Amino acid sequence: MSFTLATLKTAIQDYTENTETSFVSSLNTFIKAAEDRIFRSVDLEIFRKNVTSSLTNNDQYLSVPTDYLASFSLRVTTTGSEKFLLQKDVNYLQTYTPASTTTGLPKYYARFDADNFIVAPTPDSSYNVELHYYYQPASLTAGADSGTTWLSTNAPFALLYASIFEAYNYMKGEADMLKLYSDRYVEQLQRLKDLGEARENTDAYRRGLPDIRRT
Repeated sequence: MSFTLATLKTAIQDYTENTETSFVSSLNTFIKAAEDRIFRSVDLEIFRKNVTSSLTNNDQYLSVPTDYLASFSLRVTTTGSEKFLLQKDVNYLQTYTPASTTTGLPKYYARFDADNFIVAPTPDSSYNVELHYYYQPASLTAGADSGTTWLSTNAPFALLYASIFEAYNYMKGEADMLKLYSDRYVEQLQRLKDLGEARENTDAYRRGLPDIRRT
């Protein structure tokens, strides 16, 4: 089974028994929120890609791709060698190099804000970098009513139940209905994780973090 945008909208209305005008006009919002919820809960190997960029001499910052969700690795290329930076918290970087004037070959990186990573120490030269990351694909709501996505085809019930949960939140639905669809969503999310959650297989060395299985 799979959903098109049109059939998913119909299913949400059928499950909630709501065809009120303002509710129907919010269906795309529910679906988009459901997609966001799913993609922030599971990292799928199919949604992983590489981009190349460069670090600039005396500049700690590196732009974050607009479709970025989570890092897999960040690699710096130097003359004759390559090095994976270790991902840490911003506070760790600020403790490691409290002065931005401390320069060298970067060793660590962190998400600084919505638009930038920060590295430490500050680059002492210009370096080519390659970011391997999980990205958020285009929403089902961005296409035609007859369109489908990987998620609506391969995890239709995770998408459906997450969308219904968002819809009941909007409706200020009964607590038992919210729990029902939350539980169904969690069950389907686990199946999606079993299908291929890449985060569990991430190389601990590249991430600079313990290889901890997420529950």
